[in-house]
Amino acid sequence: MLDKESKLCERILSIMAKRLAYQFELIQLIRDFFIQNNFVDVLTPPMVANPGMETHIHPFQITQAKTQELTSMYLHTSPEFQMKELLASDEGLNNIFTLGYCFRDEPKSEIHRPQFLMLEWYRKNERYEKIMDDVEKLLLFIQSRFTAKHLLKTNIHSFPRVSVQDLFLEFLHFDILEFMDTKSLKQKIQKDFKDVPLPHEECSWDDYYFLLFLNKIETELKNYPYLLIKEFPAPLAALSTISTNDSRVSERFEVYLSGVELCNCFNELTNPHEQKNRFELQTKDKKEIYDYELPWPKEFMSVLEEGYPASSGIALGVERLLYSLINIENAFFK
Repeated sequence: MLDKESKLCERILSIMAKRLAYQFELIQLIRDFFIQNNFVDVLTPPMVANPGMETHIHPFQITQAKTQELTSMYLHTSPEFQMKELLASDEGLNNIFTLGYCFRDEPKSEIHRPQFLMLEWYRKNERYEKIMDDVEKLLLFIQSRFTAKHLLKTNIHSFPRVSVQDLFLEFLHFDILEFMDTKSLKQKIQKDFKDVPLPHEECSWDDYYFLLFLNKIETELKNYPYLLIKEFPAPLAALSTISTNDSRVSERFEVYLSGVELCNCFNELTNPHEQKNRFELQTKDKKEIYDYELPWPKEFMSVLEEGYPASSGIALGVERLLYSLINIENAFFK
């Protein structure tokens, strides 16, 4: 019995050592790629006054150990606001990246953890199509240089790009852009997708969209080694611009590797009035759904009002990248 337990412990330690080595190698390859492409490696503070405004992303608020009193500071859910402040500064920073831990209060799962490694990069005066190219080149760079090539799950060599509209037409046989109000989308689900569980309470358009996407489309994406999904419906614009070609869609994309969502990119919104409206809506939704509010992002709004440059930016989960690329048990740390 002891011999079996001993062997099990040795196996666990071996796996942990290997995944550490592979993760450190992956991090070094990421840094090498961006340095070679003339990016500046920047640092941002993890303790911030505003951790992000997204409705369904929840931060950790910091408590003083001695007094057990809550402070006015939070652990950031993304370095986005701080990186944009750097990009808008007069320091001559055009292409920047950072790689470090982010913190989100959400249940653990195979691909979710309260603290996780995030790679984020921005390009000043470039549209988000340029970052589409960055993602493809980064993956090719990692594949070609990773030492344990025999552990790579697949050799990604094609990089298909499709719109959200394309996916709904292919898998659900209707045009999501023709159902842009909440009532019509709910009725569509009730009529044609009776297997999709609808909550008893009324939901937002976003909620109905994700009920369809997560239950009927995302499950199909495991069949694609790589898939870039662009042109999200306008209600999902978040901090991205609206397309000048079609006001129903935003200039945003996500990449999936074998069914795992890897990254999220915005062609960055620079209009302070529009951003203020979106933040106010997110604040209202967070209060109604979760019964709490976050401080107003004063510093970030000041950056926008002073004139934020045209830019594009992306956030990529490093452990998700390791998990998706490399055939190793439990690529996620606890």
